Amino acid sequence: MLNALIRPAKLTDIDGLVHVENASFATDRLSRRSFRHWLGTEHKALLVSELSPDIVGYILIIYHPGTRLARIYSLAVLPAFRGAGIAKALIQAGEREAREDGRIDLRLEVSVDNTAAIKLYESLGFKRFGLYRDYYEDHKDALRYQKRIRYFHGTVQHRPVPWLRQTTPFTCGPAALMMAMHGLNANYQPSRLEEIDIWRQATTIFMTSGHGGCHPVGLALAAKYRHFEVAVWINQTSTLFIDGVRSEAKKQVVELVDECFKREATEHCIPVHYANITQDELIAAFNNGAIPLILISTYLMDRKKAPHWVVMSGFDEDCLYMHDPDPEEGRQSEIDCQYIPIAREDFDRMSCFGKNRLRTAVIVRNED
Repeated sequence: MLNALIRPAKLTDIDGLVHVENASFATDRLSRRSFRHWLGTEHKALLVSELSPDIVGYILIIYHPGTRLARIYSLAVLPAFRGAGIAKALIQAGEREAREDGRIDLRLEVSVDNTAAIKLYESLGFKRFGLYRDYYEDHKDALRYQKRIRYFHGTVQHRPVPWLRQTTPFTCGPAALMMAMHGLNANYQPSRLEEIDIWRQATTIFMTSGHGGCHPVGLALAAKYRHFEVAVWINQTSTLFIDGVRSEAKKQVVELVDECFKREATEHCIPVHYANITQDELIAAFNNGAIPLILISTYLMDRKKAPHWVVMSGFDEDCLYMHDPDPEEGRQSEIDCQYIPIAREDFDRMSCFGKNRLRTAVIVRNED
């Protein structure tokens, strides 16, 4: 094994990083601009392997803000230095960086025909957990691997919930509901028209600014109209999402919508529980075949304090796992938004919104 120095990358390393990248990959290359971006952001570990004065390899690990997930975004070693243990050393150093940053799971993707890399990852304890079709620019499939890099007490309970991207800035609720309904019934087919129709049926009309988001009872009604069973949990009886609405006329509209949704829920025999839903109750519902939608605050992710709907897609003794319908442009890919681990101790802080600490969930299941 070569005695290469592994250290954090610096701006002066960009030429070396680009050289390693171009020598390693024919497609899906990171550009000079991309390396400059990653060197300037906080949510990453970018390490280089140096045989002075040359950079011979690097690893880029990105962190999903507000969660405990880390992902090996890119790993490369100059062809002349492969087989000397450099890639293994970079992965182990990156794993230490991620663990010290508080990350629980480390993930990666690898081409199905990259047998050498697959052998290395498996030797380091990574476990295959999925397949991503047509992942690379050359249309090859990617295997998905994961490793628990902190503690592990049990087996992750996942369900094959399909992931969908919201197509507008305001339709996280409909996208989340469509994921749940399609996960429960493969015959239900999501579409852009469905996304907008669900938003139209569930919107609060107004929020702090601009158009409204989706009311939990409104989402429950939309699911009921599509022949799913639902139950709603809300930890307060007052009008939802009205605190930041400044206009009195708009407040009156929000109040009317809230009253209308609750009245229709009664008419359609939808149970609305005015209480906090616990993690144990979410897990029990998931174990019994339901898929919960959960309202979170995005503050831990982007510091914007916006309400945002996500889908529960699994759990273990340390984490609840979520599908997020809204990848952050330029930093997250679709796979970064699937089965996101939220540590149990972080979940209660994330799953409440606003100064009144609204906590709400919609439990969706198939009709009996």
